Amino acid sequence: MTTANPSPLWQPDPQRIAQARITTFQAWAAEHHGAPAEGGYPALHRWSVDELETFWRAVTEWFDVRFSTPFTRVLGDRAMPGAQWFPGATLNYAEHALRAAATRADEPALLHVDETHEPRPVTWAELRRQVGSLAAELRALGVRPGDRVSGYLPNIPQAAVALLATAAVGAVWTSCAPDFGARSVLDRFQQVEPVVLFTVDGYRYGGKEHDRRAVVAELRRELPSLRAVVHIPLLGTEPPEGALEWSALTGADTEPVFEQVPFDHPLWVLYSSGTTGLPKAIVQSQGGILVEHLKQLGLHSDLGPGDRFFWYTSTGWMMWNFLVSGLLVGATIVLYDGSPGHPEPGAQWRVAERTGATFFGTSAAYVMACRKNDVHPARDYDLSRIRCVATTGSPLPPDGFRWLHDEVRADLWIASVSGGTDVCSCFAGAVPTLPVYTGELQAACLGTDLQSWDPAGKPLTDEVGELVVTNPMPSMPIRFWNDPDGSRYHDSYFAMYPGVWRHGDWITLTSRGSVIIHGRSDSTLNRQGVRMGSADIYEAVERLPEIKESLVIGLEQPDGGYWMPLFVHLTPGAVLDEDLVTRIKRTIREQLSPRHVPDEIIEVPGVPHTLTGKRIEVPVKRLLQGTPLDKAVNPGSVDDLDLLRFYEDLARTRARRTRA
Repeated sequence: MTTANPSPLWQPDPQRIAQARITTFQAWAAEHHGAPAEGGYPALHRWSVDELETFWRAVTEWFDVRFSTPFTRVLGDRAMPGAQWFPGATLNYAEHALRAAATRADEPALLHVDETHEPRPVTWAELRRQVGSLAAELRALGVRPGDRVSGYLPNIPQAAVALLATAAVGAVWTSCAPDFGARSVLDRFQQVEPVVLFTVDGYRYGGKEHDRRAVVAELRRELPSLRAVVHIPLLGTEPPEGALEWSALTGADTEPVFEQVPFDHPLWVLYSSGTTGLPKAIVQSQGGILVEHLKQLGLHSDLGPGDRFFWYTSTGWMMWNFLVSGLLVGATIVLYDGSPGHPEPGAQWRVAERTGATFFGTSAAYVMACRKNDVHPARDYDLSRIRCVATTGSPLPPDGFRWLHDEVRADLWIASVSGGTDVCSCFAGAVPTLPVYTGELQAACLGTDLQSWDPAGKPLTDEVGELVVTNPMPSMPIRFWNDPDGSRYHDSYFAMYPGVWRHGDWITLTSRGSVIIHGRSDSTLNRQGVRMGSADIYEAVERLPEIKESLVIGLEQPDGGYWMPLFVHLTPGAVLDEDLVTRIKRTIREQLSPRHVPDEIIEVPGVPHTLTGKRIEVPVKRLLQGTPLDKAVNPGSVDDLDLLRFYEDLARTRARRTRA
C-alpha cells in the first residue's frame, strides 16, 4: 500500500519540463494528431494507449522514420500474440543508427573505455565507414537476409560495428559475453545456427587477462553451421588457423548498403536466463525495435545529439542492445569493457566523469554496493554533466534513491526502470517531466497499457497484482526460435490471461500513476493467502550492515504447511548470532509485516545468480522441494554452480529429518 500524500524526492523545475523533448512532442502531436495539449504526461499516456495506432504513427513522423516502402496501416492485427505492425513497410535499423554521420562526421559516435578509464573515440564517419566495409565483406562471404551472425565479444566498438553491419545486410545478430563458458554459449548459439562468428581471443577484467582461445576452439567444433570465424586480437594473439582477421574486413572505404527489409524482419535474437532449461531464443524485429527504442530513448530518456549515454552492461544482457540504440537518437554512446568495481568500488562513477556522461545507467545492485562500501560520488568525481542516473536489473530500494539524492546531487533525476529481455525495453520507468517518489518508478511508458491484475483478471490500484500489458507493443517478440507452432511463446506470456501479456512480476500501480515493483511472481511468497514480493524483503534485510545479500523462498509443505526460510550471505567478520537474528526479524516485522518474518534464518556461503547477475529463486525452490540439481537448473546459466550444492545438501538434510 502507498502512503496518501508523500512528498516527492525530486521534482523537475518548469524550465526542465519546458525543454524536455516529450513536452515538445506532446505539443506537436496535439497539433497534428489530436493528442491532448493539456494535462501533461498522464493525459499523453492515456491518449497513447486509447489511440494506439495514431500514437505510433506520430512517433514515426516525429522521429522521421524512413520507410523505403510505405505501410498500409499502423496495426494490421492487434491480437496478442501475433500483432502485425506497419504491414507493407520496409526499412533498415542500421541506416537509422548511422544517420548522424551525415551532419556530425567528426564528432564521436562511440567512446570506448577499458579499465585504464581512458576514453577512446570512434567518430560517426569512422563508424559508418567500418560498417560499410564489414557489411560488404559479409555479403562477399555469402551472408544473406535472415542468416544468423554471432558475436562472442565484450562491450567493445567491434561488437557495435558487427551488430550494425549484420543489420545492414538484413542478417540476424546474436551475442554472448566472453565470460560465458562454452556450454552456456552453445545452449544459445546452437539453437540459431549462426553462419559467422565474431570472437576475441580473451578479455580483461578485474586487472587480469582471461584467455578464451580454448572456448573459441570448442565453439568452432560444436557449431557446424559456421562458414567463417572472425578473430579480434584483444589480447594481441595471432588468429587461429582458418580464421579471418578483423582488420582485413573493416579496412575498406566503402559506403554502406542498407538492405530494405519488412518491418517485422528479424533484427536480433536475445535469450532468457535459461535457469530451468534451454534459454528461450527471443526474436525481435528491425522495425519494432527501431520505433520502440526511438520512443524510449528520445522521449522517456530525453536523449539526443549532444548527449553522452553510458550504461554499464555486457553483450550478454539486453541493456547492451538498448545502449547501442542510443545511436538512433544521435547520442554518443559509452562502451565500458571492464569490472564495475576495478580498481575501486567507484569505478563506474569514474567512467561517467571521464566520458562526460549526461545519462548514466547502472544496476540497482551497484548502487547498493556503493552505499555499503562508503562511496561518495559527488565528493570524489566531477559529475556535473549528469542529468539522470537510471537503474535496472532489480527494483531500486528506497535507500538507493535516498543515497543517490544525497551522494550525487539533490537536483538529480533518478529513474528506476523495469521491463525485460522479452521486449528489450521498459514497461515503466523514466519520464523527465514527472516527480520522483522514493522507491517508485515514475510511470507506465507511452503506448504501454500497463496494469496490475488479480488472479481473476480484475485491475487493481494501490494493491499488489500481476504485471500485465493489455495492448501490443512493437518490440514484443515476433516469435521464439524453433517454436514452429508458437506454443512456447504463448505459454510464456499468454497462458494465464488469454490475449494479455503477463510478465511474471508483482507490481503496484499507485493512484498517482507511479509503479512499484515487488519482485518475480513465479517464485511467489504466499502466506495465509497473502502474496508478497521477495524484493520487499531484500530491501529491508540488506539495509543491515552485516548482510551482504539475501535470498527468500516460500515452500508449500506436503502436510499443508508453509516453510519460508531466509538465506543470508554475511559481510566479512559478521556472525549470525542470536542478536543478529533478532534484529533481522524485528526489521522485517516493523518495515513490512509480521507475515513477512521468515520461519528460519540460515547463513549461506553465497547467493547464486544468473549470468546477468539476477538472484536465482525458482531453481533454489525446486532444490528445496527435492528436485535433483541436474533437473532443477541448467548448469550453464549459473554464475557459481557450487553454491547450489549447499541448497541441495540442505534439502537432503531436511528430508532425512522429516523421515526420522
